Amino acid sequence: MNMTKITVIGGGSSYTPELVDGLIQHHGEIGITELALVDVEAGREKVQVIAELTRRMFIRNGLEQIKVTVHFSLEEAIRGSSFVLTQLRVGQLAARAADERLGLKFNMLGQETTGVGGFAKALRTIPVMLEVAKAVEELAPDAWIINFTNPAGIVTEAVSRYSKAKIIGLCNVPVHMHHMVANMLQAPYDDVELRFAGLNHMVWVHQVTLKGQDVTESVIERLCNGETLTMNNIKDTPWPPAFLRALGAIPCPYHRYFYQTDAMLAEEFEAAAERGTRAEQVMKVEAELFALYADPNLAEKPEQLNFRGGAFYSEVAVELIRAIHSNSGKVLVVNTQNKGAIIGLPYDAVIETNCVIDAQGAHPLSFGPLPSAMNGLTQQVKDFERLTIEAAVKGCKKSAILALVTNPLIGNANIAEEILEEVLTINRRYLAQFN
Repeated sequence: MNMTKITVIGGGSSYTPELVDGLIQHHGEIGITELALVDVEAGREKVQVIAELTRRMFIRNGLEQIKVTVHFSLEEAIRGSSFVLTQLRVGQLAARAADERLGLKFNMLGQETTGVGGFAKALRTIPVMLEVAKAVEELAPDAWIINFTNPAGIVTEAVSRYSKAKIIGLCNVPVHMHHMVANMLQAPYDDVELRFAGLNHMVWVHQVTLKGQDVTESVIERLCNGETLTMNNIKDTPWPPAFLRALGAIPCPYHRYFYQTDAMLAEEFEAAAERGTRAEQVMKVEAELFALYADPNLAEKPEQLNFRGGAFYSEVAVELIRAIHSNSGKVLVVNTQNKGAIIGLPYDAVIETNCVIDAQGAHPLSFGPLPSAMNGLTQQVKDFERLTIEAAVKGCKKSAILALVTNPLIGNANIAEEILEEVLTINRRYLAQFN
């Protein structure tokens, strides 16, 4: 059995017990010997709570031989790692809440991956992720970075273009949709296959097969008749049937921000006034979760974690680790460089699609051009992502302004500079590259 050290950057996250649960289920295949949890000093208390819960979970399952270590710097944590999982949040939830409130101030969506929030979070996150990538290059050059950090597509592309570290991005949206479609069809998960192609949080299901038979139209009709594919963290607004039939594909839940912008913005205003923004709501959920995690009698993932919004997180993370570790050639939906899979997008653009996974990484299956109704939006958002990366890496205000104007959820040249200056002011401590 190979010796496998897994490092988690952002180990104090409330999601970590979900990951640990998956590692326990498949420890024999992965051969994990050490789980290194890394966090910032400000998260010391949380990561210690997570470490103690992790040890109890391992002991309960007869895996007390797995070492759990806690670190507040990258060097020792990364050295010797086989996999480095990144689930960090620069500025923690308070920064996300500020992003959301900033969006509402300008009467636009502040969502953390698609609108003003995604832009601000990318500027904060990319420099830190490049530091992680540099450490991996130097201390564990054979390791794979498995990135969950949002905005996952932008962050993964930044690392893949500006470092030599090996990286694959992950999101739980595709597997979530896969489970929901299988349930809708009342079919076993493994009998259903979905063909994804697009960008992270902007991916479409282009085909659904059940035991090899194309049932895409049947699934679309079910959605037209009121059945839904939704997630805990996104308002369940049904799709107009005429739109779905015309599109001939299944949008992901995050498409609601682009296709139903007014309704989603109204929901954000209502929620902010009544319950708080999404980040403010999550802060309350996390306080409850950590109170549970600190209970010395708890030795398993609590059911309340399902309400956090990270359903199937461990499933996709562990499946990817297993596929790389065993050189299996399994097909999974991940974020990786396009390499010609989607015609019309740059070779090095990170896309989200079905890939063959082996020890050499992710190999995207050829898709061809996106349909015209999807291509324009995808190109625009990809241009926004690449301009944002350039702004974050180079501290370039010109690129930042162009990114804001290019984003279809912002797109206002008259206020782009004002938005940027507010983003830079609010996040001054995290954006040294602009000084």
